[in-house]
Amino acid sequence: MNKTLFSILFISLFLFSCNKKEDLLIRQSTGKINTISIIIEDQLWEGEIGDNIRNKFASPVLGLPQEEPLFTINQYSTAFLEGFVTDSRTIIVVKIEAKTKFEIKKNQYASPQNVFHISGKSTREIVKILDKNTPKIIKIIKESEVLENQRIINQFLLDSKIIYNKFHVSLKIPSDYTYVMHKSNFMWLKKEIISGNNNLLLYEVPIRTIQNDLNIVSNIIKMRDSIGTLYISGTGTNTPMITDEGYAPYHFKIKLDGKDAFETKGTWELKNDYMSGSFVNYVIIDEPNNRALILEGFCYSPSNEKRDLMFELEAIIKSVVVNKK
Repeated sequence: MNKTLFSILFISLFLFSCNKKEDLLIRQSTGKINTISIIIEDQLWEGEIGDNIRNKFASPVLGLPQEEPLFTINQYSTAFLEGFVTDSRTIIVVKIEAKTKFEIKKNQYASPQNVFHISGKSTREIVKILDKNTPKIIKIIKESEVLENQRIINQFLLDSKIIYNKFHVSLKIPSDYTYVMHKSNFMWLKKEIISGNNNLLLYEVPIRTIQNDLNIVSNIIKMRDSIGTLYISGTGTNTPMITDEGYAPYHFKIKLDGKDAFETKGTWELKNDYMSGSFVNYVIIDEPNNRALILEGFCYSPSNEKRDLMFELEAIIKSVVVNKK
């Protein structure tokens, strides 16, 4: 009798332990790149709060030739917060409640995941919270999406030893990119897609090329246009790739691999030709190696969305590790 009771107790404890372990296992988050799940009741979504969210999180991406939203937004009522929506990588929960709150929870339902909880007593309070915290929210989401894109890239990597040997940098590049040009101080990789291609450039110039006066943006444009003249052109004569003169590029000073860098986003075109597209150019001031290292991504995908193509190029470039020669 005692043995029977002991066996029952042992099995019960074993099953309880297994259930607890299963509870501790966090699900893998899902969802397309740059997609947000917004949990908010329909009446709030159709009013001022919804307008505020759309204006902030679906604003046009900088540097694209046509308007595309910063993030793809899917809206759900609060009833879905216990369902499949909790697998989303990014969730923003907005409620009218007695307590005013802005809270960020990491991996609340799945991993990796960011859940942003926003609540207030009124529409005005919630809009105020959104106005104050949106830059922080966008920064966190973009950083997380870069990491997710890099995780996907890491599954199938191109052998990039040739890049390391030439430029002394490590880059994580998907295996569907191929080397199309290899010069003494210039390298061009390309990925063919159904609607065109995605491209990655690497080259280096003396630091004074970028910092010889205060107009750094102008210097970067002159530099990339000279590279286009040398290496990238259309099938006709005198058709180099140049920076589109009709659109002023966006320019930011950032850090990349812990070094000062300049990020420039805009559109390119082929001179005397019809082809055009988007580019993102990063100039890393690599003082230990006495050079400016340039990593640029550009895409050609006429009449198709380019946001996620360009984001993949950003994720590749932001995986860079610069080594001393």
